[in-house]
Amino acid sequence: MPDKEAVAARLKSAREHAGLSQGQVAKLLAMSRPSVSEIEAGRRKVSSDEIKKFSDIYNVSIDWLLAVNTGGVDPVVELAARELAKLKKEDLDIVLNLLGSLKRNK
Repeated sequence: MPDKEAVAARLKSAREHAGLSQGQVAKLLAMSRPSVSEIEAGRRKVSSDEIKKFSDIYNVSIDWLLAVNTGGVDPVVELAARELAKLKKEDLDIVLNLLGSLKRNK
């Protein structure tokens, strides 16, 4: 059984990462904005159909949303890794160089 708080946090994180407001997501899902807010706060259960729709909208796997097999990895780090994996090699090299510069400047 997925941890309700973990699922809620991942839904919120994925929405923010997708650059969408709760209102925009509500329209895409044909539900009210307060419903999206309640889901992200862990106060409303999410149906399997809704999880599938969230997964499609946010371009993340259902397993990730349900916090399956996470191994304790921070969900934000997982989202970042998913986005990095989509980059071309030369773009990934630029991002890694930038991260290296930020690390050296600390």
